[in-house]
Amino acid sequence: MNGLFKENSAIILDFLPTGYASGFKKEPVAQAIGEDFLTLLELTPKPNVSFSLREKVYIGKDERDKVQFIKGRITFDKLTATARNELEAYVKDRVQEQEAKYVEFFNKAGPITVRQHSLELLPNIGKKHMWDIINARDKKPFESFKDIEQRVALMPDPRKVVIERMMDEFKGGEKYYLFIRPPAPKTEQHEGRFGGSRPFQNRDRGFRRR
Repeated sequence: MNGLFKENSAIILDFLPTGYASGFKKEPVAQAIGEDFLTLLELTPKPNVSFSLREKVYIGKDERDKVQFIKGRITFDKLTATARNELEAYVKDRVQEQEAKYVEFFNKAGPITVRQHSLELLPNIGKKHMWDIINARDKKPFESFKDIEQRVALMPDPRKVVIERMMDEFKGGEKYYLFIRPPAPKTEQHEGRFGGSRPFQNRDRGFRRR
């Protein structure tokens, strides 16, 4: 793994004791997601070790009690049906539990270019919602998802908006990544604070108000 994105722990999304049905080698494998950078991973357990779904395992550089190897990164399309379901459930729980982190995005998101703002990358957020969010946060930073809904007219559920965007990013093919580590190595040079590109960090400097 890239040294800038070493995960210390991971959450098990699926465990296949005999490996993939299509694989030649029938060896155990686990699909997991890193807790820090939301990297999708394949893990090899130590001999005679099994995993439970949503179990937290240590994968750092020190001695590991259950993980033999980190086989590498895995793309969304390689996840099993079970792993996809567990991933979505994990994302929903994470956004709920770390609400303050994702509300911070709405408070600090900035422009990508002079014509496009990172807020517009969120599902169902157009120019009008974007400016309503910016104008509201300029008066007072948002404190919660509920606060965003109450202060921005006709605002879609911010929690669901973030979850949908995160799932889209896991599936790959996005030009910019707001919340997760980009799934393909070729995009790594664009990664930023939330695990993706840096569109929100400079707030509104250089962005044309209309």
